[in-house]
Amino acid sequence: MNIPLNIDWQQILLHLLNFAILAGGLYLLLYKPVKAFLAKRERFYQDQADQAEKTRQEAEALKAEAQAQADAAGEEAKAIRAKARQDALADAQGLRQDARAQAERILSDARTQAERDRKKVIEEAEDQVKELVSAAAEKLVLSSDGAVFDQFLALTGKGEDGDES
Repeated sequence: MNIPLNIDWQQILLHLLNFAILAGGLYLLLYKPVKAFLAKRERFYQDQADQAEKTRQEAEALKAEAQAQADAAGEEAKAIRAKARQDALADAQGLRQDARAQAERILSDARTQAERDRKKVIEEAEDQVKELVSAAAEKLVLSSDGAVFDQFLALTGKGEDGDES
């Protein structure tokens, strides 16, 4: 059998068999492990992406919960401030009323004391006037012969016999 171009089918078949063995060996030694490594690496990064997404969603949920708690705390703080303001106003009103009552009591006590002092001063003045009148009358009686006393009695409206003129 004479083949043109000097082609030897036996050599071609041997090269094809060598190529098949080489391709099979390379597939088993290189392609399969590299493909497994790439699949494993892809799963790893996909798991990391899934974990990151899950963490992001948890963080958003926590953020929303924290925001809700902050809003609730803000409302509670407003309520506490309003109650404290009302309590302070009530306390201030009570203090004002107590101060007014105390001021009225002090004024009343001062008026009473002033009235007592006024009466005491009047009584002392009356006593002093009586003493002065008595001393003046005694001086007049002792220094004169009695005519001045009669004159005094006449001026006051009493005569010598003790009845009014």
